[in-house]
Amino acid sequence: MSARVSDLLAGLAPSATLAVDAKARALKLAGEPVIGYGVGEPDFPTPVHIVEAAAKACYDPVNYKYTPTPGLPELREAIAAKSMRDSGLDITASQVLVTNGGKHAVISAFMSVLNPGDEVLLPAPYWTTYPEAVYLTGATTVPVQTSEANGFRVTVDELERARTKKTKLLMFVSPSNPTGAVLRPDEVAAIGRWAAEHDIWVMCDEIYEHLVYGDARFVSLPVVAPELKDRWIVVNGVAKSYAMTGWRVGWMISAPDVMEAAINYQSQTTSNISNVSQRAAIAALTGDLMAVGEMREVFDRRRQIMTTMLNNIDGITCAEPDGAFYCFPNVSGLFGRPLGGRVATTSAELAEVLLETIKIAVVPGEAFGTPGFFRLSYALSDGDLVEGLERLGNFVAAG
Repeated sequence: MSARVSDLLAGLAPSATLAVDAKARALKLAGEPVIGYGVGEPDFPTPVHIVEAAAKACYDPVNYKYTPTPGLPELREAIAAKSMRDSGLDITASQVLVTNGGKHAVISAFMSVLNPGDEVLLPAPYWTTYPEAVYLTGATTVPVQTSEANGFRVTVDELERARTKKTKLLMFVSPSNPTGAVLRPDEVAAIGRWAAEHDIWVMCDEIYEHLVYGDARFVSLPVVAPELKDRWIVVNGVAKSYAMTGWRVGWMISAPDVMEAAINYQSQTTSNISNVSQRAAIAALTGDLMAVGEMREVFDRRRQIMTTMLNNIDGITCAEPDGAFYCFPNVSGLFGRPLGGRVATTSAELAEVLLETIKIAVVPGEAFGTPGFFRLSYALSDGDLVEGLERLGNFVAAG
């Protein structure tokens, strides 16, 4: 008897981060005092002027109909203008495809340029969706393990050691999910020059561009590495910077031939995305960055609190992240120790112990290609952030 589910989708792994969040939510609904550090979602409301633009759009009949597959012309223009304003990326609106969130932009980009047999260099730790999206194209992911001692900032030497004749594309992310690593401008430029030298495409996920702290600075790889010419794709969205995860608006930007392929793909899968959400995104991108700055200040304070509290726990070490809203502590010092009557030997086992005993939900490093670590989001209230880490500290101290 043949399998009822296709081999392709049977081989697709579920999102580890969403799975952790779903389990935490289910326990909360059951009355458990769970504190979730799993999901990457700002705990702020969408700014009022954006919501008001969406509410107004709901009463305009023009938004009740199909609109152009690649996005509303006004939004594509706004994305082009925003790209120049925020990173100096000089593009035209015709180079923009509006997608159903950043994740949709990622898969659309991969589908546009990858073929079976191609290899994609993926610096680890990496966001859980990247290898699964590559898998759907028939290409192969080649993880490139970065160094904790170097702040998980991938180097040209590490990439060169992984390069083969089949290498088609490099997945580049700075600021990084899950580590919060932000590469220096000279490091970004060097990677771009290396990719250009070897005719390698670079896909840049810039979703956390506004969430950088201290002396760290975001730069867009195509801008600081013009040698790459048109062999790049940028994906981005409004989710993280504008607290709009549920509005589902992302985009991809690339050369005309790539965009034609991506637009054709979207025309046969989703067509245009929600017009009301697109109107909200226009308001977000054409407005000022005041709300983004206020949110960044709060995240900055929380990252310092979380880093300090984690480092005060015996057996845990954590470098202070420079961007995004995650800490990525090394928890291998807790392996083999009796904790609450249990002994964990992997970060996945330890995450299960913590959820079952002290009711805190974290994502283990296995999900990001780097066992021995946890990813903890600090996009949650100050009170929950501190209480959960106090539970963890007391649990470890009690043994």
